Amino acid sequence: MSPIGTAAGRSPIAAGERVLVTGGAGFIGSHLCECLLAQGCEVLALDNLSSGHTQNLAPLLSHPRFRFMRADVCASPPPQAEGVQRIFNLACPASPAQYQRMPVQTVLTSALGVWQMLELAQRSGARLLQASTSEVYGDALQHPQREEDWGHVNPLGPRACYDEGKRCAEAMLLAYARQYGTTVRIARLFNTYGPRLQPGDGRVVSNFIRQALQGEDLTLYGDGHQTRSFCYVDDTVRGLWLLMESGHEGPVNLGNPVECSMRELAERVLAITGSRSRLVHRPLPQDDPRRRRPDIARAAQWLGWRPEIGLDEGLARTVAEFRARAGALRSPSGPT
Repeated sequence: MSPIGTAAGRSPIAAGERVLVTGGAGFIGSHLCECLLAQGCEVLALDNLSSGHTQNLAPLLSHPRFRFMRADVCASPPPQAEGVQRIFNLACPASPAQYQRMPVQTVLTSALGVWQMLELAQRSGARLLQASTSEVYGDALQHPQREEDWGHVNPLGPRACYDEGKRCAEAMLLAYARQYGTTVRIARLFNTYGPRLQPGDGRVVSNFIRQALQGEDLTLYGDGHQTRSFCYVDDTVRGLWLLMESGHEGPVNLGNPVECSMRELAERVLAITGSRSRLVHRPLPQDDPRRRRPDIARAAQWLGWRPEIGLDEGLARTVAEFRARAGALRSPSGPT
């Protein structure tokens, strides 16, 4: 990934600055680590590998300015993390299949883990960016979703461990900012996709691509008319960088404002893969949002940010990486 810089064409982070990325072995986290190294940062990636994978970091492990630490964000940060100047807190399972398998850990990550990172930020004088989520809007009553919306979330449903956990995390960041003067940033990420998605992680893009490449039926939940807005991972990472280095706390929506139904997404994946798989319907899960599209006026005004990679281009890149990964796994020289 090429250096990002700012609207002025240069990065305000000094070369060699120490940056901590929690959830660094995850899908977005690994791309962020790659970006930060390209900017000249010293990067510490922390992950307990409950949903992250070290193979996401394989190209970085030998880099002289990169260090991976296997640790739980809910525990006291390892000594190596003391004195960091920036903290990107991405630690948390991100797909419904993942966080519903471990709801207690998900809540703790968004409460105790965020508290640990805020305490570290206080001790180190660091700026902390929290990766929040569009799920704080729940099954939104307003459309598109704006940062001023309070959301419509079921606090007792099967998704509450994630939705309410992230809402708690946002509240805790702003409480620290008000009471202690901690410098914080809040990014609300909408559906992000791209290379390094895990085929079995339960997210719709990875599900559809895996099913299409294996000739399986593509599973549509409900009537397939519910919508999401899909942002390519490079665009998301660029937004995180720009928000961290901006003068704005947020929250700021980071997502692609182009809305796409699940049926349309499935048809695009079939066209790109050339698969002859069928579309089959299953019951809609409880509390599944009907529509999801970000208002990105804040991101555009405050950060000069808009997504640059269209859905067809992003899907084509993702499909190509899925195919290459599958080919490596089948190769006699590849891992078994």
